[in-house]
Amino acid sequence: MRNDPFLQQVAADLLSRFGDDLKDVAVVLTNKRPIVFLRKHLADLAGRPLWSPSFFTVQEFFRQSAAVPEASPLAQFFILHRLHNAALREEGRPEETPDEFYPLAETILSDFAQLDYDLVAPEAVYAELRDIALLQQRFPHLSADQQRFMRQFWESFSVGKQTAIQQKFLQLWGRLPTLYQRFKAELREQKLTTTAGNYRDLAEGRADHPDFISAYKQVAFVGFNALNRCEVKLFTQWQEAGKALFYFDADSYYLDDDLQEAGLFLRKNVGQYGLHNALGEFPAALGSKTDRIELVAASGKVAQAKLLSTLLEGQPADREAPTNTAIILADESLLVPVLQSLPDGIDFNVTMGYPLSQSTLFGYLDGWLGIQQQLAANQGRSVHHLDVEAILAHPLSGISPEERDNLQGNINANEWLEVPATELSLTTGSYPEFFIPRSGNEAVLQALHALLDGVLGHRQNAKSLRHIEAVLILAVKKALNLLQEGLAHYPELSMPFLCSLVRKSLQGISAPIEGEPLKGVQIMGLLESRCLDFDEIYLIGANEGKLPNITVAHTFIPDSIRRAHGLPVLENQDALSAYLFYRLLQYPRHITVVYNAVVDDSNSGEVSRFVRQLAFESRFTFQQHNQQQPIKTIPAPPSLSLQKTGAVWDKLSRYLDDTNPDRPKLSASALTTYLQSPLLFFLKYIAGIKEPPKLTEEFEMNRLGTVVHAVMQDVYEQLKAENDTIAPHSILQKIKALPQICLEALSKELYGEAGRIQAPNSMQRILLKVAEEYAAVFLHYDATHVAPLRIVELENERDYSVSFPITVGGESRTIVLYGIIDRVDEVNGKTRIVDYKTGRDEVKFHGLDTLFAPASAKSNKAMIQTLFYTYVYEQVTGRRSVEPNLYIARKLRKEGPLFYMSGRGRYVAEDAELENIKAQFTDFLRQTLEELFNPDVPFRHNPDAVLYPGDPYREFLGIDVPAEDD
Repeated sequence: MRNDPFLQQVAADLLSRFGDDLKDVAVVLTNKRPIVFLRKHLADLAGRPLWSPSFFTVQEFFRQSAAVPEASPLAQFFILHRLHNAALREEGRPEETPDEFYPLAETILSDFAQLDYDLVAPEAVYAELRDIALLQQRFPHLSADQQRFMRQFWESFSVGKQTAIQQKFLQLWGRLPTLYQRFKAELREQKLTTTAGNYRDLAEGRADHPDFISAYKQVAFVGFNALNRCEVKLFTQWQEAGKALFYFDADSYYLDDDLQEAGLFLRKNVGQYGLHNALGEFPAALGSKTDRIELVAASGKVAQAKLLSTLLEGQPADREAPTNTAIILADESLLVPVLQSLPDGIDFNVTMGYPLSQSTLFGYLDGWLGIQQQLAANQGRSVHHLDVEAILAHPLSGISPEERDNLQGNINANEWLEVPATELSLTTGSYPEFFIPRSGNEAVLQALHALLDGVLGHRQNAKSLRHIEAVLILAVKKALNLLQEGLAHYPELSMPFLCSLVRKSLQGISAPIEGEPLKGVQIMGLLESRCLDFDEIYLIGANEGKLPNITVAHTFIPDSIRRAHGLPVLENQDALSAYLFYRLLQYPRHITVVYNAVVDDSNSGEVSRFVRQLAFESRFTFQQHNQQQPIKTIPAPPSLSLQKTGAVWDKLSRYLDDTNPDRPKLSASALTTYLQSPLLFFLKYIAGIKEPPKLTEEFEMNRLGTVVHAVMQDVYEQLKAENDTIAPHSILQKIKALPQICLEALSKELYGEAGRIQAPNSMQRILLKVAEEYAAVFLHYDATHVAPLRIVELENERDYSVSFPITVGGESRTIVLYGIIDRVDEVNGKTRIVDYKTGRDEVKFHGLDTLFAPASAKSNKAMIQTLFYTYVYEQVTGRRSVEPNLYIARKLRKEGPLFYMSGRGRYVAEDAELENIKAQFTDFLRQTLEELFNPDVPFRHNPDAVLYPGDPYREFLGIDVPAEDD
């Protein structure tokens, strides 16, 4: 038979003990949430109006002993920073800036608080020992085990073994006792205190109001588990004085078994400290329970939350009462997915509050802070394009579509990786001054207030303001006001540190979600579930690593020293988690445990060891389920085929219209695009679908080929101007000048003029190095294997066009072919076409019979382009025996220029063989073009086509195109 819920038992006992005197009793709990439930139980059991007792959390209760306010965390940091720098000056060491000291300060303040909570003398913990033999003399009160822990620590610092880091640690270690005393004195001077300081002052008899407890007839401490030494000392004193009652929430299943870590602290409370349980004997419900626990392995982190819609709908129990159903989050980061997964029409109450850090408002504020840091770092010159685009697309920015499109268009048109701040003057949106740089604490905080006001006003005007947004905005404003007060004495903080302080002060903010506290499904974290009992429990995120949480708090007090002085260690955290888990199972009839079974970098895929332990030793029965994620298969779309009719044929036939002087010309790139995929040719050259503008951090590497071509043109223009016949040594001399030539070429490419780039950024330096190497390969080959040579023509001096006859529908028609040739030169009386290639161009054929075969032609596009240029040049100039030379940067050093027959191991040199290749190319070109302009052959995608990863035309092709290997 099940016991009554714990808080109902407490309420019944309080009523029976005090009756109408309950108003003179103080009830102290570990957190606020159980107060609501306890009040309800008292009202239900009393059945009549009565004066309520005074309810407190333990921190609120102890705060009554102090006459001065508690210092905010920010105030404590600045006090500690000033004192620490004073200590450094005394030691003759350089001072530390606030941003350098902040990470240390958080840990030091946490350690100071722990020392206060557990009444440990700082000088004992931070003692500077140099001789292990002094241990027993200095610490005679320590037990043998404690001295062993101390010895383990100090042996790592033995003489001769100290590293620089250890020496720095010891310097800080030796400074901390004095820093602790000065910190306490400074707080007293400023009439301030801390929460931990209140505890220690009260326990050691220094409190401003040590007898504050006399205002109450008695104090009931409800649901306490792990006690620090201050609490132990005070609780035992108050119990002996007859002023304190203790209501412990536990079960004998884990309390009476010394091997059960869940009962570790309660055994100390009752057995070691002598605290009495006001409810008498502990129940023995957990050991006899045979209820079924549903254990569900979910297929992903968010999938755990998505299961709730199915689980809650599958349990039709009445959930109106607050003690009926609870969703407990062992992984609290699942709050938002859980809220998004609840079935429609269900009432719920979230005791955790909605975290600002998971809201769109925080993203907007964080974006502004990040942009301010960028502007401060580059003197207000520019903002990274990704940050600008994120703000333009942010739902709280409110920027008009016209202004957004205009600014995005400018970014794409100018290819701004860093957008000039002068281009970021907004005229619309919730905060038009978003991109204006601010400096100084006051200006930054006032700008944040203005930003929040703008968001509030914009959402109200758009009638889209949600209650939770308004609550979060109000909470942020309060936090900023507190921050402004704390920064009054520090007007000139660095922008990165100021922004980090703002983020730190905002990250802990949460907004209560509107709902009736005593109605519907309760959603809470594991800690908030203390003292509360429910009929139906859904424990979400019960993975090893989350339950228990293996995160270790930062501390400068090593584990061995903590053990020597009885300070909390990792096992304490495990014991607390075990207690929270076990006590959660004492009352409910229906229990569902959900964990993420997917193994990744942040998750082991294992359920909590507490669940495994329970399955092994308890009488619960476990029903294992694996989430069956429905998989919807989308049938592959039919292969797209476009007939050459109607508007398609009208556009295509313009190439054949010899009466139109402006008819389109067919380039080598267009030809190889058709060979790659006819459908791709249609998209690019018939439909005219351009690639969308896109900026990436690596975009400059895409310009490598352009830069190298410009470098080669500049080099040979200079050499040609010096001498009509270019000698080998002249070419070799130019290799030395490549760094400057490449820099000028890149500057022209990016900005249209040679001298704009003075200090290349990291990506530009990489590109320049590669460009220098590729250009050097080309020049070195020319100097050692080709020169002396004479330049006939260089790129862009003349576009070559020629009419090419084909047959379409039984009629003779012509196509205009054109090409821009990289270089035409003469070597030993032979005219050569030189085509530079800097990419991954491959030539995959083993003889003339396969060069123009369909499978080979698609992969031999570089060779086909070179033959295309050779044909066009010969037809326009009337020259014959022009030799095509393909300079592939990756192959030139080892294989020379192609044409190269890999199966024969020699370069093509014989005129007859070369002319044979040209003749076959002419036939191949005619066959390909007649197929292209054949109205009976539709445009289809070639399934063997190779596209690069991220190619935007994939979407149009409608299939998963295999990507070329990097």
